[in-house]
Amino acid sequence: METPDRLTSIYQTRFGSKKAYRGAVWRVLIDRWFSSWLCPKDVVLDLGCGFGEFINQITAAKKYGMDLNPATRHLLADDVEFIEQDCSAPWSIQCNSLDVIFTSNFFEHLPDKSCLGRCLEQAFLALKPGGCIIALGPNIAVVKGRYWHFWDHYLPLTDLSLVEGLKLKGYEIEVSLSRTLPYTMVGASEYPIWVLALYLRLPFLWRLLGEQFMVVARKPQIK
Repeated sequence: METPDRLTSIYQTRFGSKKAYRGAVWRVLIDRWFSSWLCPKDVVLDLGCGFGEFINQITAAKKYGMDLNPATRHLLADDVEFIEQDCSAPWSIQCNSLDVIFTSNFFEHLPDKSCLGRCLEQAFLALKPGGCIIALGPNIAVVKGRYWHFWDHYLPLTDLSLVEGLKLKGYEIEVSLSRTLPYTMVGASEYPIWVLALYLRLPFLWRLLGEQFMVVARKPQIK
């Protein structure tokens, strides 16, 4: 896994020139897709929050952003509490306090499944009973060799492998989709935002163009 200083260099080089466009893309994704799992009264953690495009733009009662990149601190909105740490180490967040954990294109940067397993355990502890984790990432079964085009990709996953891992950690699966969004915005054309909005309304296109999985899993309610 990369060092914090190395992460700063990698992500500034990879994404720095697309900040405005990425923000607009995430605005559409939040409004047209992820809002189904979000409520203004929720306590939300963006795991591997990066440039903050998701957590900065949602409405929530309390917002956290966790990342190992120290530069992230300066990219988050004033109402986001930054947690700079290794996600596989014990979290400083109180147990049973989060309604939603969101993570996008993060798990592939972890060094191995042991690290991911510890992260999922910490997430489970932090979630309220009935709280959910929403995870997106490149599907190695679809992307195949192009998965390795990025220097900091270590852990290949599919929706099914992540589902199995989540079940082993006690989660209940709500949604498992093998294809949703295209693989990456790096090096891709900046299509008009209305094209993305249309794409989200036409799931049959996901089966043709989608290369990222999405899994939603919940911590069981106390019986």
